[in-house]
Amino acid sequence: MMKVVYRIISIVLVFGLVLCSGCKEKKREQSAERETVTFMSISFNSGKSNTGEYADEILKRIEDYCNCNLVLIWSENDLLEENIALELASPSTMPMIMTHGGSVTGKIVSAAKSGLFVDLNDYIWDKEKYPNLSGLLPSVAASLSVDGHLIAIPRARAVARYGLCYRADWAEKLGLKEPETPQDVYDMLYAFTYNDPDGNGLDDTIGLEMTSYTGPFDIIQTWFGCGNGWAEVNGNLIPVHMQMEYFTALDYIKKLYDDGLMAADWAARPTDTWEDGCKTGKNGVFIDVMDSGRRIWDYFVSDAHFTPSVIDPTKPASMNLYGAVNGRTLATSGYNGYFTLSAATCDTPEKIEAALTLLDRLCDDEMLVLTQYGIEGINYEVRDGYIEKIDTGKPELTNNYADLNQLLAYLPSTEHVTEPHVKDTERQEAQKAAYEKALSSAVINPAGIYLVNSATYAEVGEQLQEMINNARIRYIYGEITKKELLEVNTEWLKQGGQSILNEVNTQYRSKNR
Repeated sequence: MMKVVYRIISIVLVFGLVLCSGCKEKKREQSAERETVTFMSISFNSGKSNTGEYADEILKRIEDYCNCNLVLIWSENDLLEENIALELASPSTMPMIMTHGGSVTGKIVSAAKSGLFVDLNDYIWDKEKYPNLSGLLPSVAASLSVDGHLIAIPRARAVARYGLCYRADWAEKLGLKEPETPQDVYDMLYAFTYNDPDGNGLDDTIGLEMTSYTGPFDIIQTWFGCGNGWAEVNGNLIPVHMQMEYFTALDYIKKLYDDGLMAADWAARPTDTWEDGCKTGKNGVFIDVMDSGRRIWDYFVSDAHFTPSVIDPTKPASMNLYGAVNGRTLATSGYNGYFTLSAATCDTPEKIEAALTLLDRLCDDEMLVLTQYGIEGINYEVRDGYIEKIDTGKPELTNNYADLNQLLAYLPSTEHVTEPHVKDTERQEAQKAAYEKALSSAVINPAGIYLVNSATYAEVGEQLQEMINNARIRYIYGEITKKELLEVNTEWLKQGGQSILNEVNTQYRSKNR
């Protein structure tokens, strides 16, 4: 088993009422005694999360504002699922708040049915106590509910985040238009691989940036008419691997691989290197959330990593954030990841309230600014009402607040603008425009609220999905034939897939009578 990497970087026990100097005059009511809240969250910064000279001060401000003593337990993103499984196996020591990636999966449903999580319906709809959390959309709450019990608080996200982003200056140099069809995308990837888009005379570029995370394939599949995980076909809900369009999409992806338009070793590449290829000029196309494309663009523009355009070296390189191809792209579930409260360690009303108060108050302006930009006068300053980062010459100062944004639920709305706030750059405006344009093309998963209440899906859904994902990878690599791919679909049905189909469609027909 891979070694578990847990790193508790901060245990700060502060008692009494100490109000942070950076907070506004208007403050939430504080209680005289603080509960300690343990919180397992995701680290993307390899041990640098909330570290450095001002890290303790930032954590203390969070504790003072949120009225708790906060123990942060960091899990590397690539180890998150393993660490969650270990925690679920020892409920009595489970962190009070635990972060999960993606959407609710079978093992979480099973854990919920076993009573491992607090039913949040009894608490978060109290608008006076939890003005932010109570703004949770009922439709999102339904997809996080098991047997009528709300088991999680989502990390809210925009619905139309997914799309295709590409080096705009490379495309201009090669005379390429915006890719409206899958063939256009293929032509762009081919040109970015073989037509020397950076003009250095070397064969040193590959079109598509790709790692072991296969989410980009899910997006590409929608271009061919596939659903988002599941699809409605002839009045029934079916998983996308049973759609005819799925095989057309896989043949397309396989051709991208066979023709060398993505790295040969993509399936072995870790996700924490995902943006590196585009940032360093080895790749020109990035398919996933468009805010990642914007961050690559930010990298090109930054003084520390200025990347000259191949059109005009006096200007920075740029990315085009392009949502839908063939008029379709993948929709998010309205959230990406979620927080659960442990019934074993949140074992008193006071502890539950402390945990929920923390999650709620972290959505206030003061905390949104602190966890995402750091300390005024140290990490940023306010000019003309806008947050501007301070160029201290010490990039390590960003580690002070690194990954603290992973504690945020972003409720009641991801569109909320803090005061003060960062003035939108050209790149952020492009991102917002891309989101808005893609909204009407975003394909929703119609089965999400039914899968979470499928008993068979809870029991074997993850294993069955892994079977399908592995078969997809092996087909793209040329390790199995289409006949063998179809045999995996048959095996999926035999090992529980047929029961999942029945359970999902019984619920679907009942709701749509």
